[in-house]
Amino acid sequence: MIVKYDPVAFEAVPRPVVSRGHEYPASFEMATHQHRRGQLLYAAAGTVAVTTPEGAWIAPPERAVWIPGGTPHSVRMVGSVSTRSVYIEQSASTALGEHCRVLAVAPLLRALLVAAVDVPREYDQDGRDGLLMSLVVEEIARAPTIPLALPLPTYAPLAARCAAFLEQPRMSETIDDWAADLGMHRRRFTRLFRRETGTSFAQWRQQACLLVALPRLAAGESVTTVALDLGYESSTSFSTMFRRVLGKSPSHYRP
Repeated sequence: MIVKYDPVAFEAVPRPVVSRGHEYPASFEMATHQHRRGQLLYAAAGTVAVTTPEGAWIAPPERAVWIPGGTPHSVRMVGSVSTRSVYIEQSASTALGEHCRVLAVAPLLRALLVAAVDVPREYDQDGRDGLLMSLVVEEIARAPTIPLALPLPTYAPLAARCAAFLEQPRMSETIDDWAADLGMHRRRFTRLFRRETGTSFAQWRQQACLLVALPRLAAGESVTTVALDLGYESSTSFSTMFRRVLGKSPSHYRP
């Protein structure tokens, strides 16, 4: 199911920070949209995938996606998802940055996001509710960035090759494979890839596999099945990479 974005609910509220929560069924999708305010999208349960013209971001449990105001984006829910979002005016969000990123959600920030949903839209800015909303913004600004982003190229042939890889990612694919597919010499390909994505092919390939793996794990697939499908020699080698990047084992993200 895909729905369109309705800006009426919060864009015109005369407060610098507003919050709302939603419950979504599995595979629910929000069509590409944008809003004037910046958004912190937090899935209290389930996993969300955010896609923009610049890349893709995955937020499993204990993570959230910061989406700056004016950024076109679509959202896909992996499994049943319960979201808690805050929408922040630009004047109050300058410290949060102008680029999408995935943030770690510490226990304090999680409690604040859950509590913020119950705050009235037109709350007393000088009272407790105003202090709570101000603290939400402060804690978001302090939250560490987690490497769960996948930059996407704009060069059409390379973008198409990246899209094909995301449909069926394999760690066994090499620079030489991709260079041959695009009719390029290896050196030209590596220069183009880094210029278009800001990262090396090996780093991008690993990150793509990680972002594909997270929704599958969240859906309940076994670590071994996911690892072998992605072309890892064993679940052990996959788990080692996973812990190195995210600090936790793949099984942590299974229901």
